[in-house]
Amino acid sequence: MDLLSPEPVVQKALLQFIFPFSIKQGASQELGQQLVRDGFTRFYLDNKELEDAYYGEGYCVSHENMERVYLPFATHVLFPKKEDKDSFHRFSRVNGLDCILEMPLYNLPFRILSTDVFLCPFQLGFVTIRVDLGSQKLPFSLALEFADRFRTLEDVSKKDSHTHIHHNGRVFEQVEDFVFSELVPGLRACLDSSELSGAYFETLPYFVDERMLVQAFYQFEEDSEIDINLRYKASQLDGINSKGQPHKSASDPTYIDNYCSTHSYNRWGPNTYYMTNEQTFCCLTREGSDLSTSLANEMYGEYYYGLLLSIFHKIVLLKLANIHSRLRIDNDYEQIENLIYSINRFSAKFYFLELISQSQGREIFFQLRKVYGNDALFVEVKQTLDDLFQYQDKFQSKRRDNLLMILTVYTVISGIYGMNQVIEDLKGQIEWGKMLEYSPFEYLALFLAMTGIVVSLMLTVRALWGRIQDRRKKRFHLED
Repeated sequence: MDLLSPEPVVQKALLQFIFPFSIKQGASQELGQQLVRDGFTRFYLDNKELEDAYYGEGYCVSHENMERVYLPFATHVLFPKKEDKDSFHRFSRVNGLDCILEMPLYNLPFRILSTDVFLCPFQLGFVTIRVDLGSQKLPFSLALEFADRFRTLEDVSKKDSHTHIHHNGRVFEQVEDFVFSELVPGLRACLDSSELSGAYFETLPYFVDERMLVQAFYQFEEDSEIDINLRYKASQLDGINSKGQPHKSASDPTYIDNYCSTHSYNRWGPNTYYMTNEQTFCCLTREGSDLSTSLANEMYGEYYYGLLLSIFHKIVLLKLANIHSRLRIDNDYEQIENLIYSINRFSAKFYFLELISQSQGREIFFQLRKVYGNDALFVEVKQTLDDLFQYQDKFQSKRRDNLLMILTVYTVISGIYGMNQVIEDLKGQIEWGKMLEYSPFEYLALFLAMTGIVVSLMLTVRALWGRIQDRRKKRFHLED
């Protein structure tokens, strides 16, 4: 530890690693049942016994306060009272696993407190792993190094290949192996990899270099200074280099200052700061034990759900944009209908400008949404919707005009010419033998009359079948 001795000391480091995943179509209910069999408990706000079940000793999340923080339409999505297809469904399990993370220069003990699995609309889900580094009074860079190493599910660098997890006499070469075998063993079978059909190396959807997102709470000693360099390192997860020395991924003071002014929430500075970027959301504080515990509870509670909702918005918007980019406009008429329905559903039920009632929570939520760029993505998706509506309107108008022209011509010919030629022979008891004496023009008239009737019946059946299929698709979309 000598090389890290000048570093500020972290008295408490509480980490939540968030792993977004895509669920196979129609597998959400099956996955929920499997989670219950694996010992997970459905999370409901009215079960107040769970307020201190998952967060470690001394920490508690008030369910009543969480309900007050979010506006009613957001509460309906985040905290459903029953199995609602348009809501987040949380399953949680206490783990209490004592492990060791083996890194190239250090071995750090840590404890897995609990695991959450969220099943969300649009075939999305989240796994959250809660980790406590204990009261080891770690140098800050070492705590950041732990977070950066643990969040890497698959080895993508030399550092990753030399990082292993030791638990219960077993050694896990990759974090992914530990997660899928020890924490959520039933998840891998339900993962949908169809989004990666064009990828060469990636194996998990919605990831940057196969890394989890990190939500962290760092408590420093009361006489510590949380300067701008410390905040930058926390946001970037800049730990240590190959020599064990503190590492920082930028050196220009102006750049660091501009970065922190964009990604920092300083309302309670100089004692407490919040840092946000696309991969991390963290709280750094030097407050005393009582207030710091309250801040940690907020990170476990309302801010945690705000982060999940921001990530959900970002991923769904990217997913909708991805579907649009793959459309073959001249052929994929059914997919266009589905995309229009999905965009309207997302816009109406999930994407609201105002979600949180309290000013501080609202400001942090806006900060997250700005960092993720959700508003710009939403504008782009809404423009996509307008373009699709215009295309669909032109296409349907053209198809109606062509169909009307064909039917008009066919009706005139088959009705006036066809029926007038053979109508008398089709009245009452039909004399089939008389048809053997028809001239070629009379056979043509009979053919036109019969096919006119058949075409009319086929168009009617097709229209009814189309309506039935539309209702089935909407019901299927709601189930996922």
